[in-house]
Amino acid sequence: MTMRNSLLTVLGSVMLLGAALPAHSESVLRIGLGADPDMLDPHLARTYYGRFVFASLCDRLVDVDENLKVVPGLAKDWAWSDDGKTLTLNLREGVTFHDGEKFDAAAAKYNLDRALTLKGSLRKSEISSVESVEVTGPMQIALHLKTPDAALLMQLTDRAGAMMAPEAAKKPDFAAHPVCSGPYKFDSRVSQDRIVLTRFDNYWNKDAYHFDKIIYLPIPDASVRLANLRAGDLDLTEGIAASDVKTVEADSKLALAKVTGLGYQGITFNINNGKVPANDPFRDARVREAFSQAIDRDALNQVVFEGLYTPANQAFSTVSPYHVNLPVPPRDVDKAKALLKAAGVTTPSAAGATGTASSMPAAIPAARSSGSRVVVNKQGNSLIINLPGQPKAIAETLEGLKDADGKQIVPGIFAAVPYCIDLIGGPYLETRDEVCKAFRPKTAIRPHKKI
Repeated sequence: MTMRNSLLTVLGSVMLLGAALPAHSESVLRIGLGADPDMLDPHLARTYYGRFVFASLCDRLVDVDENLKVVPGLAKDWAWSDDGKTLTLNLREGVTFHDGEKFDAAAAKYNLDRALTLKGSLRKSEISSVESVEVTGPMQIALHLKTPDAALLMQLTDRAGAMMAPEAAKKPDFAAHPVCSGPYKFDSRVSQDRIVLTRFDNYWNKDAYHFDKIIYLPIPDASVRLANLRAGDLDLTEGIAASDVKTVEADSKLALAKVTGLGYQGITFNINNGKVPANDPFRDARVREAFSQAIDRDALNQVVFEGLYTPANQAFSTVSPYHVNLPVPPRDVDKAKALLKAAGVTTPSAAGATGTASSMPAAIPAARSSGSRVVVNKQGNSLIINLPGQPKAIAETLEGLKDADGKQIVPGIFAAVPYCIDLIGGPYLETRDEVCKAFRPKTAIRPHKKI
């Protein structure tokens, strides 16, 4: 099951006044994030939220515009060889890193070589088609590929193409004191509280940036982020919960931006990556198909996501050039049951699941636990899915609760369940199944403190 994810961003009216502040007053942009980014090293970073910070901190060799077209960044133009195995980039002149180092072909080569050779680099696989990087001029490099790679330029629009100051990047504590060449430079960081960037006065395109300081504030709960925005403690926040959209649209002080993004929410089955238990029912393609057939994507979208998302059956968004026009099949419970019977699967059946809950809708209690379970009760009419989130996330202990068969639920096995899907009546918030009724968060979330 996949659910297309629309990027929902809210701008507070305070931010819109930023450029009009008096010259002697420091203008600050406060941005709420759904989680605290991990290490601020583009080659080692793995989180989605780190990208927000890198967008201001580190320029890339190339960038991507709103139409998914690759556009110039620190490389002002480029050309492919006839055989598609050499990419030559001409670099922008007059660019300096935040520590004063000069950006040139040698610096660009250093960064790409580091991405390919640094121990633990998560960018190595993204540009693994690159065999070598050659400095062909003071401001020109050539990437020699093992085989043609149509995706390489797009990879360089992200962290693989981020340029860091070579001398700073050689230091073991670079992630704690990152030095790049973007419009804003690193100032300070307090883990789980804030990341502060200040405007870089020697930026090559500084006239395009007007705020003196940017403060990123991690606030995991979307509703709490919105409350901070409405209270004036934030100027901009990402990831508005679908259940909060109407509230935002009704507030004249807020502006909502909706964009169909490239991301998606889905469930991926591991069938041949590492050790898979021999008794895992999802090894059988018929069981995986039954799982998909049992889900009413449109009903989930309407009930959980307020009809704001697009039900999907592939990883490619409708705005992606790789999107294939494949009709989303309707829910077919009879076919799902027949497939399970043919596969010899009897209920109840349990299987482990892993995933993230960073963007679970606020319409249903957010699930953030370190354990997971997929359970079908003996009547076969309820499917309970719990997707785990961050390792230190909230876990609910369910005392005195019973499952659909009347058996005691062992405390600690389950956390708040994000999705309760009734295979007969569709998804719901208020359900006749006592198990789903019982799953409600018990942990109060404290509002973020003011700046």
